[in-house]
Amino acid sequence: MLGMRVSDFYENGRRRWFRLLEKGGKHHEVPVHHKAQGYVVEYLEKADFLPNAPLFQTFKKKKPTGRAMSRSEAYRMIRRRAIDAGVFAPVCCHSFRATGITVYLENKGTLETAQKIAAHESPRTTKLYDRTDDQLTLDEIEKISV
Repeated sequence: MLGMRVSDFYENGRRRWFRLLEKGGKHHEVPVHHKAQGYVVEYLEKADFLPNAPLFQTFKKKKPTGRAMSRSEAYRMIRRRAIDAGVFAPVCCHSFRATGITVYLENKGTLETAQKIAAHESPRTTKLYDRTDDQLTLDEIEKISV
């Protein structure tokens, strides 16, 4: 995502899409969730970037620099936002991928579609990001008969 340009957030019919450059130089296009679309549209209206400008830029004194955000800058920003939100567990860029796949599967999405959304060649890779089995509930514990 850090390599995206403003033009990689484009209109297709009534929806916006993201054009991503994946590992190995493969292009992957996905529709944008309506909430994300609203946030990105608002961000771009305020930032007033040119179409070929980096979509995610560094800022200095609350003004965009025109320079794409690096991985380390994105990681530091994510950590700051997580701490501000009271999340002290380890969080990184891939946490969003794991959360997105997990929430999608929790809402009755299929592993095959999650694989397509994530642009994984194998469902085994997608399953690595699935955290639905990580949740231990009291109901499960109560099934233990002593």
